[in-house]
Amino acid sequence: MNPYNTYRYKKNKLFVEGVSLDEIAVKTGTPVYVYSGEKIMSQYRRFDRSFCKCPHLICYAVKASSNLSILRLLAKNGAGADIVSIGELFRARRAGVLPERIVFSGVGKTEDEIGVAIKANVLMMNVESREELEAIHKVAQLLRRPAAVSIRVNPDVSADTHHHITTGKAENKFGIPYGEAEDLYRYALKMPWIRIVGIQAHIGSQILNVRPYQKTLEKLLKLVDRLEKAGIFLQFLDMGGGLGVSYDGEKSLDPADLSKALLPLMKGRRLCLIFEPGRFLTAEAGCMITKVLYRKEYKHKNFVIVDAAMNDLARPGLYDAYHPIWPVRRNSSSRYKADVVGPVCETGDYLAKARGMARPQPGDYLSVMAAGAYGFSMSSQYNSRTRVPEVLVMGKKWWVVRERESVNDLIRGEKIPEFLK
Repeated sequence: MNPYNTYRYKKNKLFVEGVSLDEIAVKTGTPVYVYSGEKIMSQYRRFDRSFCKCPHLICYAVKASSNLSILRLLAKNGAGADIVSIGELFRARRAGVLPERIVFSGVGKTEDEIGVAIKANVLMMNVESREELEAIHKVAQLLRRPAAVSIRVNPDVSADTHHHITTGKAENKFGIPYGEAEDLYRYALKMPWIRIVGIQAHIGSQILNVRPYQKTLEKLLKLVDRLEKAGIFLQFLDMGGGLGVSYDGEKSLDPADLSKALLPLMKGRRLCLIFEPGRFLTAEAGCMITKVLYRKEYKHKNFVIVDAAMNDLARPGLYDAYHPIWPVRRNSSSRYKADVVGPVCETGDYLAKARGMARPQPGDYLSVMAAGAYGFSMSSQYNSRTRVPEVLVMGKKWWVVRERESVNDLIRGEKIPEFLK
């Protein structure tokens, strides 16, 4: 099965839904990010249906792809938001996400951010440390408004994923150690401006089997039972996100399989399950189109130089991540291996290494697949390169939902002091 099933070839041209990628590339220029709205909604509905037998809330992890149109598309269909900054809160609210569907995560919330979240009346803040809990209480007291919190528990469960994206092991910076969480709940219970509503864990990203989630839920429920004996009753159990998708032929984690593993453990409990998927909803829906500029072909090595770079898509250089690369127009050229590299002055500026591909011509377009999560949202202006546009496709129509930056955008906010004039 093609995991990017809204991307298909028609007469050797690559289409997303009913739109030719070649048409988008010509009209917007490259590089450009393109998202299939149909695929995003299909993924959301799959997840939602899988947990229909249990009270639940799906809070999209805004950090995965934070464009307002994607947030709006999900919000109109009932999704909440998992945020980690004031900026993401602003985006979520601007896109129409209801505050009672917003969960505020992150290990380093400032007092300003805490205040804004309390005033916005978000569903809950996930507490990451004792000192953060004290900071939340202090701000809530000053505002004379109770703060709803859950405590993020580090369950010390291995998620069997890249070490840079594990978050639930003892050596990670995230959450309260499992053995210390009950004491923190008891401490929070004594705080008059703290309202304890939930428990949360997030064990990592790109997880491809259900067992780590099952082990995490088993541990959390044991803690929930101990808390109830202490008179602490919770409303929400937040399992985080991290469901893996297909990059290099692996099978995406099916939320139906996840529900089969988790729902029996929830039988008879009145907890609302919260999930925070990001990558699962958007990764396979997105691609980045780039244009071939030049080729460098030697006896020992071939390079295909394109106009997209590590500042546009950081994952290959950052994690050595694999992204399939498809030609926007298929041709009968001979195949060879090449590194696909960008114009940035770094050896780590590559999109693929030793990749088998049809030998492209300068001017050809290539589509970097599975780029809908942690693509544009991690992009930068390194080398003073302007950030690229984003396009949303629905059926046979498409819209530029973020304009390409100009060179004036590069210097917005910068000032030369008087003594240099």
